[in-house]
Amino acid sequence: MKIKWNGHASFTITAADGTVLVTDPYNRDAYEGALLYAPVDDRADGVLVSHDHPDHNHVAALGGAPVVLKGSGTVKNIAVTGVATYHDTAAGAERGANTIFVFTVDGVRICFAGDLGHQLSAEQLQAIGTVDLLLLPVGGTYTVDAASAVLVAEAVAPKVVIPMHFKTEKCRFPITGVDDFLGRMRRVKRLEKSEVEVTAADLPTGGIEVWVLHHAR
Repeated sequence: MKIKWNGHASFTITAADGTVLVTDPYNRDAYEGALLYAPVDDRADGVLVSHDHPDHNHVAALGGAPVVLKGSGTVKNIAVTGVATYHDTAAGAERGANTIFVFTVDGVRICFAGDLGHQLSAEQLQAIGTVDLLLLPVGGTYTVDAASAVLVAEAVAPKVVIPMHFKTEKCRFPITGVDDFLGRMRRVKRLEKSEVEVTAADLPTGGIEVWVLHHAR
């Protein structure tokens, strides 16, 4: 499969059979233009929306007629499990609910954490299960920050973490960049590209590896 980081919390995941999933497409016109990334307009078979904030739920811009999942469901032959979590440390009282999505593409088990704002309970970790690739917010303010993201990564124990939802030159939200998170992790690869091909056979072993992608848009 191929995974492309569009920017913010949006990824485009393309399976070997051509099935396309998009996570959390953003509306660049929301929040007074705080996001300067180009629109996410890929043709999609399914879109995973972790929560209904404008920088995560702009389904209308996508091509095709995607199935919209805000919880568990199926996109073609891909079964998706939604795990209920929160956008904050106050059980949703501050920013509401958040859904973590777990699904397998071409033998690679992916966990997309959305705007996770807290540490995971034993029950949530059990529902998530074994993970190969964790897509994890690290910018703080609205999600877990760098230190908390490290704890989440250690609890989930994936083979690879791809950080997201951090400050870039195209993000004006009051969040931090990726470097604080990277400085707390032992194995870091800056891939210097926006898209990477992932196969189950080529996944790293021997501890969590962080892959840093450049935004595509």
